[in-house]
Amino acid sequence: MKVTRPKLSWWERTYFPAILKGLAITLSHIPKIKKRVTLEYPEVRWALPPQYRGAPILLTGLDGNEKCTSCKLCEFICPPRAIRIVAEETSLEKEKRPKEFDIDMGLCIFCGYCQEVCPVEAIWLKDEYEMADYDRTNLIFNKEQLLARGRKPPYLPGREKPLEEPK
Repeated sequence: MKVTRPKLSWWERTYFPAILKGLAITLSHIPKIKKRVTLEYPEVRWALPPQYRGAPILLTGLDGNEKCTSCKLCEFICPPRAIRIVAEETSLEKEKRPKEFDIDMGLCIFCGYCQEVCPVEAIWLKDEYEMADYDRTNLIFNKEQLLARGRKPPYLPGREKPLEEPK
């Protein structure tokens, strides 16, 4: 199959019509700018949308025990392999709980797969996003740190209110 190209005039070969058309589209957007888009960040915070996915946290139930049953589904589904779980047996009615539960926030891409796959809704993505640090080892959160982040207000709408910090 042979494709024949259309014959361009001298004016079209200079690319001026395409440049002028793109410039006209750009200039048509200028009157639509009504408010500032720059925020003075530390003083003025960004209003997060309701579907925002931030840092993962671990939730506790109303009995104070962690909800996680160490099924390791979140570890298997995590695309960058940021989650690591080591299970242990318990004397409670559930068979297992995590002995170690680590999330490397330097690797986490906040995709939400871990939240979607969790059968007991133990892991949740909260609206926290300020986690910058100069040392990458500080971005690896262990189980206690993740549970502490889950106990901090504001609590997640529709989820059980976690108990206070253990003393």
